[in-house]
Order: sequence, then structure tokens, then C-alpha cells
Amino acid sequence: MDEAVKKLQDIIDESSRIVFFGGAGVSTESNIPDFRSADGLYRQKYKYSPEQIVSHSFFVKNTEDFYEFYREKMMFLDAEPNPAHLKLAELEAAGKLTAVVTQNIDGLHQAAGSRNVLELHGSIHRNYCRKCGKFFDASYVKHAGGVPKCECGGLIKPDVVLYEESLDSTVISRSVQAISKADTLIIGGTSLIVYPAAGFIDYFSGRHLVVINKSATAKEVGADLTIAAPIGEVLGQIEVHA
Repeated sequence: MDEAVKKLQDIIDESSRIVFFGGAGVSTESNIPDFRSADGLYRQKYKYSPEQIVSHSFFVKNTEDFYEFYREKMMFLDAEPNPAHLKLAELEAAGKLTAVVTQNIDGLHQAAGSRNVLELHGSIHRNYCRKCGKFFDASYVKHAGGVPKCECGGLIKPDVVLYEESLDSTVISRSVQAISKADTLIIGGTSLIVYPAAGFIDYFSGRHLVVINKSATAKEVGADLTIAAPIGEVLGQIEVHA
């Protein structure tokens, strides 16, 4: 892998508008389980399938069951940023990276210091009353018990994109714009299975396309560098030069 990391270092050194497009594999090194790997949530047995539970219709009809799963399997408030998050924040601070486009909802990129983070699927750290719109943080929802309610009596909903819901149009627009203007796109920790998110990389027309993932991606992207390894292990070896 040393030769591949050296090539990645060269690509990063000569780039000035890097965009990182990441998925669940970025967070697994912070001990947050993904959905689709061999040990992922989709392989575990529940009363309802995880696909059902994280859907809009299930949230509406079975809100208590939704929150039981959501708190236990999707809210990891003690998780810490790993070398991948930290290196991306360092690249942004050095003026090398212009945006992180993430499918994750854990907020670890921001915790590491990244500022321009485009969260395609929302965030566990934003929760709103469906009646009055009041904001609640993740700690409130995590420890509320049962179905969290607002003082006005309204139901609190996490600002995460569930199945059957649309992605935020502003986040889509900003993500597409960032990717289309990038000179280097690094795709990391994602199998590129989830759409429409995976389709956004088609807007890239820059010089270097890099894929860093433990397994092969479902979508053929024509990368000029592919590294089959954990994203944090790879990015942790990169030196940042302004």
C-alpha cells in the first residue's frame, strides 16, 4: 500500500480544490456500525427490518419502536473523530479541500473541525418539533425516554432523511456545485450503493478521481487510483502541505 499512499500524496500535493465524498466506512473506525457490511445493521435480526424502521411511514405509524431503534443503533454521542475526519479537517484548514459531502449523520466531521460539510442525509444533532419548529439537540432526544415531545405537545423528529423522504434541495445543489468545481474527488468509505447520493459523483469532471474503500464499489467510476483499505488508515499517513 506504500506506493499507493505515495501516489495519493502526490495527487493531494498538486490539488487545490479537493472534495471528499464519504459514507459509513468513514465512521466505522470511530466504532459506529454501518448498515451493509457483514456485521452491519441490515444483517442483524429485529422485530422489523432496519429498512422498515428508518422509513417515514414507520416513523409516523410506529414512533415508539422507531425511537427505540434510533437511539440504540443510530445515536452514538460518545463517538470521537478518527484519523480520516481529522486529516480532512486539516486539509480544509490548509486551503486544499473545499467541501466534505457526506452520507453520514453523526456530525463527526464537524467535531473534527471541518466547516464546509454537506450532510446529504441530515444529522442526529438537529431535531425539530413538527408542530412549532422548536430545535432540540441530540442529547435531549437520546435521554428523553419514549417518544420525545415538545412543551407545546408536538412530536419531535430528527432532521435525518428517512426512506420515502427527499434529500434537501439546497444540500443537493451545493454538493453538485462543489463536486463539479473540484480538481480532485476522493471517494472514501462508501460502496456507492445508496441513490440518489451515489449519482452525484457523475458531476465530477476534474483531473483526479480517487477511491479508498475496504471493498469494491457497486458503481464503476473509472478512478485513476483505487486503494482497498480503511479510509482512516490511509489518510492518517498523508502529510498536509499548504
